[in-house]
Amino acid sequence: MTEPTTPPHTGSHDLPVSSALGDFMATAWAPSPLPPETRLPAEELTTGRRARLSARFPGERLIIPAGRLAVRSNDTDYRFRPHTAYAWLTGFTGEDQPGNVLLMEPAGSGHQAVLYLRPRSPRTGQEFYRDRRYGEFWVGRRPDLDEAAALSGLRCEHLDDLVKPLTGASPPVRLLTGVDPAVEELVGSGNHQPSGDAELATVLAELRLVKDPWEVSQLQLAVHHTTSGFEDVVRALPQAMRHPRGERWIEGVFALRARAEGNGVGYETIAASGAHACVLHWIRNDGPLDPAGLLLLDAGVETDTLYTADITRTLPLSGRYSPAQRTAYELVLAAQEAGIAALRPGARFRDFHLAAMRVIAEGLYDWGVLKIPPEQALSPDSGVYRRWTLCSSGHMLGMDVHDCARARAETYLDGVLEEGQVLTVEPGLYLQPDDETLPRELRGMGLRIEDDLVITADGARLMSGALPRTPDAIEEWMGGLLNP
Repeated sequence: MTEPTTPPHTGSHDLPVSSALGDFMATAWAPSPLPPETRLPAEELTTGRRARLSARFPGERLIIPAGRLAVRSNDTDYRFRPHTAYAWLTGFTGEDQPGNVLLMEPAGSGHQAVLYLRPRSPRTGQEFYRDRRYGEFWVGRRPDLDEAAALSGLRCEHLDDLVKPLTGASPPVRLLTGVDPAVEELVGSGNHQPSGDAELATVLAELRLVKDPWEVSQLQLAVHHTTSGFEDVVRALPQAMRHPRGERWIEGVFALRARAEGNGVGYETIAASGAHACVLHWIRNDGPLDPAGLLLLDAGVETDTLYTADITRTLPLSGRYSPAQRTAYELVLAAQEAGIAALRPGARFRDFHLAAMRVIAEGLYDWGVLKIPPEQALSPDSGVYRRWTLCSSGHMLGMDVHDCARARAETYLDGVLEEGQVLTVEPGLYLQPDDETLPRELRGMGLRIEDDLVITADGARLMSGALPRTPDAIEEWMGGLLNP
């Protein structure tokens, strides 16, 4: 096994290692291989995924890095998550992947995929017990080259050997940029045409627009665990409401479920009480919980395979909606129902948003808040109804919460829905506390209802239906959890 060529990453407060200790640490270690039958969960799927990518770029070298560790502060790194494209193509989704690179080299009519990785440290050197970033005693075990090959079905080479293919003569090169600066520096100019890199990122996103049955099952698992997390939150409400930063208490309760059941949260949890819910991406979560107010909880568990749910519920902290809260909630629910009804293969992606917004505009007009007729407000030349519902009503969902974001508009935003696509439907009303166009009883409320759905042959299946959506069902559900 090759010894790393770089010195171990150590800290200023690490004690020196004597020759005697160094010699002693290199002796008397029993073999500890991984079980030979171990495979990555997606191992049987990644060959087909790479073949689809290969077919798009014949004769070109493709470089897909996992990414690098990012410093949180001083010598402390953020928890590592590999880039989605790398994880989708290799099946490796764990924290032991920083610096690794998938190289797809033209071969015959396709490509040969080679995974360059940092293998397990040999017990004859110092990395395994001295290196704070990569040492097994510090951050846990990595597979060796043979184990990685058995896990993934890929040919695996030492990461130190990546320099030669990246700096020598090569066919045309495309690189997934913005992921690993060290790899970008190695690739340099040569036969690399940066103008082609954006197309690689686009294709990698578009190949994931339609999910296969295994991916749908992983998303359903994420939804299942997220449902449990929402139940945990409701049970914790009495304690959270006694804390001066109850929003943060809620965030922590959900995070416990996410870490216990999966990789963690799929995105930063939004636990927004009162007027904080009018901030679309409120993640400070530092406010108290007013028993007379609402809690907008937008949260999702990410599975160990990196598929995430994305669900929002707007809950009455008292357990019962006030008349004004119920009025606003029922308008958002009607908009969501209209959006869901518009989902089917062949429908335009924009259709469900437009259906939801028509209901919102009509409701605002009926309230007397919107002063012009809905048809006029919905015109692209106007859009004034958006003052109270600013963002889109949904997005693709998968290994990223805003999945496939690098896809072209004509295949995503302006495209049509296909069986196997998974997306959210999440209209909302954000009634700012200082908005003088609103009656006082509505000011300071933020409401969103978000569910995850998979497009089927004849419509869409609600994946998150285990969580109630109607006001009466939510009140009953909360009552059962708070008073078992």
